[in-house]
Amino acid sequence: MRRIARLLTGTALAVAAAGPFAAPAYADDTGGLEVYPSSVVPGGSVSVNTTACGADGAAAGDASAVGSGHFTLAPGGHEGNVIGRFRVPPSAQQGTYEIVARCTGDGREVRGDLVVTLTSAQPVHPRGSVKTGVGGALGPDPVQTAAGVAALAVAAAGGTWLLHRRARGDGI
Repeated sequence: MRRIARLLTGTALAVAAAGPFAAPAYADDTGGLEVYPSSVVPGGSVSVNTTACGADGAAAGDASAVGSGHFTLAPGGHEGNVIGRFRVPPSAQQGTYEIVARCTGDGREVRGDLVVTLTSAQPVHPRGSVKTGVGGALGPDPVQTAAGVAALAVAAAGGTWLLHRRARGDGI
C-alpha cells in the first residue's frame, strides 16, 4: 500500500512541477491578417480577417499588389473580428502577394500573404456513382439464375449428407 501511495505522490509532484511548462502557448490575438484560402487560382474569391482593430473597429484593405484594388473590412460574427472579401482578377500572375489592412481607428497596419497558383489546391471530390457495369445477383437471364440456385442446393445437400455420415461414424 505504501508503494502505491509513493508512486501516486511522485506522479502528482511531477505533474505539478511540469504544469507551468506544459501549458499551451497562445499567440498574441492582435497578430497579422488571416487570408483564406491562402492559395487561390486567378479569378478566385478571398476572405481576410483580423482581430487587430478591436471590438468595434473597421479597416481599409489593400490588395493592389495582386491587382484587386481596395476593399473594406467590417465587424464580423466573432467579437473583435473584422472581415473583408475581394476577388483575384483572372489576369493575375502566379506568385506570392502581400495583402495589407489598415485599422480606421488607430491606423494600425496588419499584413498577410496570398499565393496565386495556376492549379487549384482544393481537393477534388468525386460526384455520381461508380461506373462498374451492369448486373447483380439477379441478372436478366432466368436460366443462369436457376442453374446457380440449383448448384447451391446440390452443394448444401451434399455437405449435409457428408456431415451426417461423419457424425454416425460410417467414415468417408
